[in-house]
Amino acid sequence: MADEKHDEVTPSSPDIHFEPIVKLQAVEIKTLEEEEEVLFTMRAKLFRYASEADPAEWKERGVGDVKILQHKTDKGKIRVLMRRDKTLKICANHYITPYMELKPNCGSDRAWVWSVTADFADEEPKAELLAIRFANAENASKFKNKFDEAKELVRERLETKGEEKADSGTESGKDEEDSDEVAEKLGELTVSDDKKSGEEKAETEGTEKEEKKTEETKKEEAGDEKKE
Repeated sequence: MADEKHDEVTPSSPDIHFEPIVKLQAVEIKTLEEEEEVLFTMRAKLFRYASEADPAEWKERGVGDVKILQHKTDKGKIRVLMRRDKTLKICANHYITPYMELKPNCGSDRAWVWSVTADFADEEPKAELLAIRFANAENASKFKNKFDEAKELVRERLETKGEEKADSGTESGKDEEDSDEVAEKLGELTVSDDKKSGEEKAETEGTEKEEKKTEETKKEEAGDEKKE
């Protein structure tokens, strides 16, 4: 009986395969990060101050890698970008300006607070008061150092653009002055030409009168000779 049990064949499950009704092609989604280089990245936890709540309170916005990104061609564009773990949903997305200040959060050496006039985490720009907390003071210090460096880069770029704009305005004014000077000289040349033309015309008229008078004199003399 034992041998008969061992000889029994266990039925195998059928290999069932279903073809998809609709085949979807892979689509490449651009995040604009392709045009940027990473200046800093570190894992952290982000909070926002919910002033609309009653009472107002700090609310967690997400945990993930916070990045400081610089545009590859326009070096004056540097932003903070942070996505939540797993879902990769954006929880912070704003440009760094020279006027932003990172301040310690309640005296902690591993957390910072700063104000943002236009955060695009929810696509629509919105003013936010953000706070970020790192695992330790060292990571927090690295973030602040890179943040401050980014501020200076943006400041220098803005100053350079302002100087270029001022120089452009000066050159434009100089070009206008040159154009006015050329126009004035052309005006003088036209007046001189008109004056010269008037003098030549008067001289020509005088010569014609003299020639006419000479011819009349000759005719009178010829008449007198004929009478004699």
